[in-house]
Amino acid sequence: MSGWSKKIIANLVDPEEIRIAIIDEKGKLYEFFVERMLEHQRTGEIYKARVDSVLPGMNSAFLNLGDGRNGFLYLDDVKGIEVKPGMEMLVQVVKNARKGKGARVSPRVSLAGRYMVLIPGGHETGVSKRIEDDDERARLRAIAKDIRPQNFGIIIRTVAEGCDAEGLREDVEGLLSQWETIQRNAKQNSAPCLIHRDIGSLERVLRDELTDEIDEIVIDSEEEKESVEAIVKKFFPDKEIDVNLFKGKMPLFEVYGLENQIAELQDRKVWLTSGAYLVIDQTEALTVIDVNTGKFVGSKNLNDTVLKTNLEAAVEIARQLRLRALGGIVVVDFIDMENETDNQALVHQLQELFKNDRCKARVYGVTGLGLVEITRKRARTDIRAALTRGCPFCGGLGTVTKEESVAVQIKRFIRKITLSSKSEALLVECYTTVAEYISDTFLSAWEEEFERKIFIRGCPDLSWGKYRLECQGSLSQVEHRINVLQKREGWAIVHRSPSA
Repeated sequence: MSGWSKKIIANLVDPEEIRIAIIDEKGKLYEFFVERMLEHQRTGEIYKARVDSVLPGMNSAFLNLGDGRNGFLYLDDVKGIEVKPGMEMLVQVVKNARKGKGARVSPRVSLAGRYMVLIPGGHETGVSKRIEDDDERARLRAIAKDIRPQNFGIIIRTVAEGCDAEGLREDVEGLLSQWETIQRNAKQNSAPCLIHRDIGSLERVLRDELTDEIDEIVIDSEEEKESVEAIVKKFFPDKEIDVNLFKGKMPLFEVYGLENQIAELQDRKVWLTSGAYLVIDQTEALTVIDVNTGKFVGSKNLNDTVLKTNLEAAVEIARQLRLRALGGIVVVDFIDMENETDNQALVHQLQELFKNDRCKARVYGVTGLGLVEITRKRARTDIRAALTRGCPFCGGLGTVTKEESVAVQIKRFIRKITLSSKSEALLVECYTTVAEYISDTFLSAWEEEFERKIFIRGCPDLSWGKYRLECQGSLSQVEHRINVLQKREGWAIVHRSPSA
C-alpha cells in the first residue's frame, strides 16, 4: 500500500454512463471504472440458461442466456452431469462479453461480499494470499471455519484483515440471504432469463476499494449521497470519510482534471517523467509494450541510464495495466541490459509492484530474447474495448492507407475512365486531405498524361480511402457543375491545376 491519501470521484449525473475515478493526493489517476446502462452479460450476473448446442470437439457448450449472444461454457466446469441441448442450468458470468464474443459462464456460483466470497456447493476455507501476516491468516481462517455454513465454501478477502468475527458473520448472513433470493427467483422463472444482477459499479467500487487510504468521496448526484453515506458508515463506523456533493457549474471530471487523463488511456504512446516513453499495442492474443529511452540521456553512463529507464518504465507499466484494465498475456520489451544483477533488480521491482494488484499478476522473468513476460487476470472489460470501436476508415486495423497510395488508386480509376470515355474534363471527389495531397503533388502531371482537365473535390463526408466520379463531360459542363456545387455547399473546395 502506498500510504497516500486518495479520493473517490464519482460522475453519476448521466445514467447512460457511470464513471468513477480514484485519484491520489496529487490528483493523478490511480484507478478508473466505467459502466454503461446498455451493457449486458457482465461478470457476476447469474442466469437461468438453456443449452443451445454442445461441441464435444471443443469440449464446450453454448448457452442461451436470453439477452443476445450465447454464453460459452467449458464442459470441464460441469461435474457429474451430462450436458445436453435443451437442458436448463444456473450459471454465472465469469468473463465479460467482449469483442463480438459472448460471455464465458460457469455453473460454479460465487457471491462476493465486503469481507468474503461465499461459494454455494463448495467446501473450501481460504484466506487471500495478499494477507501476509501468518498470525492474522490463522485468526481469519479459524473464524471462517467456525462461521462457514454447511455445503458452502468461504474465501476471506484481503480487506477483511483486522475485521472481527461479528463483521464476518454479518457478511455471511447477508450473502446467505442473497443466495436464497437467487434460488427462489430461479424456481419462479423460465429459462433463459437473468436471475441476479450484480451490484452497480458505484456500490462495487465502494465495497472493494474503500480502504483506510480514502479520505473523501465526491459525487455529483444528490440522489446517491444518502446511500453512499450509509455504505461508508457501515464499513468504517469509526473513520471520518467526507462524502461531498459537487454542485459546480463545470462538469465534475473537468474540475479534477480527469478528462485529459482518461483520454490519454487510449494513446499508444505514454511519456515518462524522465523523457523516456512506452508504446502499448493491444492485440487479440496479448498486449505488447515497448520501452524507449526517448529524450532521456541520463547523467552517468549507459548502463545506469538503461537501468533507470527500465525501473521507471516498470512503475508506469504496472499503473497502465491497472488503469487500462489489461489482462491476459503481456510481453514487455525493456531496453536490453547486459548485467544480470540489473535484470534481477528489474524483475524484483515488477514483482513488488504487482504484489498489491487486485487482479492476480505473475512476472515470469527475462527470456532469452530479453523480453519480460507477465500474466494478469482479466477482471473487467479493458478501457479500449469499453470506450472505442473499430475505425470506420481503416476497418479496425488502426491505420489508414498513405495519401500517395490512395492517390495512385485514384489515378488508376481516372485511367479507366479516360480509356472508356472521350470526355474533355472530369470531376473526382475524395477525402479532403487526399484531395489536397493530389493537388499539390500530381494534378498537373496527370492532366498532361491523360490529356484531360481534371478537377479534384475534397469531401469530408467521404471516408479516407473512398473516392468517386462526380461528373464528366465538356469543360464547360464540368465547370458549370462545380459552380452549382459551390453555391449549394459553401464548404466545397475544388482543386484544379494552375493551367485550368
